[in-house]
Amino acid sequence: MRFWPRTLGVQLIIVTAAAVLLSNMAVAAWFQLGNDRMTESDQNERVIDRVGAMSTLLAAIPAKEREGAAEAMSSGPWHYRLTHEKAVQLAMSEDESRLAQKLREMLPDSKKKQPISVKFVVARPPDDGRARMRRFMGAAVELTVPVVRGTELVATYYRPPAPPWPVEILIAACMAIVVASAAAAYISRRVVTPLMALASSASAAARGGTATRVPEEGPDDVRNAAIAFNAMTDRVTRTLESQRQLLSAVGHDLRTPITAMRINLEFIKDEELRERLLTNLEELQDLTESVLSAARGTGGESKRTIDLSSLVESLCADLDDLGEPVTWRAHGPAPLACRPDEIRRAVRNLVENAVAYGHRADVELRETPESYDILVEDAGPGIPDADRQRVFEPFVRLESSRNADTGGTGLGLTLVKAIAQGHGGAVTLENREEGGLRARLSLPREAVAA
Repeated sequence: MRFWPRTLGVQLIIVTAAAVLLSNMAVAAWFQLGNDRMTESDQNERVIDRVGAMSTLLAAIPAKEREGAAEAMSSGPWHYRLTHEKAVQLAMSEDESRLAQKLREMLPDSKKKQPISVKFVVARPPDDGRARMRRFMGAAVELTVPVVRGTELVATYYRPPAPPWPVEILIAACMAIVVASAAAAYISRRVVTPLMALASSASAAARGGTATRVPEEGPDDVRNAAIAFNAMTDRVTRTLESQRQLLSAVGHDLRTPITAMRINLEFIKDEELRERLLTNLEELQDLTESVLSAARGTGGESKRTIDLSSLVESLCADLDDLGEPVTWRAHGPAPLACRPDEIRRAVRNLVENAVAYGHRADVELRETPESYDILVEDAGPGIPDADRQRVFEPFVRLESSRNADTGGTGLGLTLVKAIAQGHGGAVTLENREEGGLRARLSLPREAVAA
């Protein structure tokens, strides 16, 4: 199946053409076989008639002239010779016996009791120097009948080769293949076009974009699938929009009491108590913002083309200005259609994690024909293989390998994963051989305007 086409339309055309070709070949072979059988039956009847008439004719010719007459009558696929040996009844098959009986019925009563034989043989006609005789070779029928007492006629009929298939059959088969292939192409287009639109819309939705409505056309099965898909996307869109509105309202309602509590803390005279409550309040506010960001995921920002290299470089420069141990390896322009605020948030989370738990962050951008890869490496203890996927779950923090005093909500990597998947990419973690952790944020390259 290595060379089998993968598209439905081409497969349908090939299968239809092959089915039509095989069916035409089967029908042509069936009719050809039937025609060969009818031709063979007619030939046998003519052979019997001619041999019976030849026997009667030679019996009426004087004995001295019979040899010459038999030789003179030998022409084309026919060959006659006379024998004067004692006639012996040969063993014959069922078909041979049937023809011998018909030949016996054609002879006069005086010859019916004498031995008559019919044999199907494979032989070559005698070479008489004529080129047209060379094609008569292979199947033959040999008949032995009495002429007069003591003289038998041995007649050999060399069957001509079977005629080739009529050209009309081949032309009809080719026309049937062309017509059937055109019909298959028409049907496949009616099926494949809506399916391609559905796949494109579903792929756009999977990358975090807006799923366009699929044309509700084509056969009933495909049209019903398009209707169901459109209904599903409408429902998902309404649900996500309601969720965003609800989260915005919740975020606004949470910020208001947090702000009021922060103001009220200023009236607490106990310095130690005020600092402790203020720390708890800041943790609550950070947790609220992180939960809201993770819950929103992606989709709230429109895509636009940016220079990914410049975005990451500016982020690293800002963190370096704040005194964070962040290094950036220079890279050329990297145009990418994305939601830049989300990408900036995802890269910032990876860099801050590397600084907090791995003591430093070395950032670089690599590119492949298919994607841009943002690599963030640290010098920390790494992550055990068993926990490398679990850290992407909400509120998961690996206390055994991460410093618990650094804080954090356990939602940073969850948000990074949501942003990467929203752009059709992925985020992976791997331990470096020289020590430390390497985080890889892969973003697929998309066509951008020049």
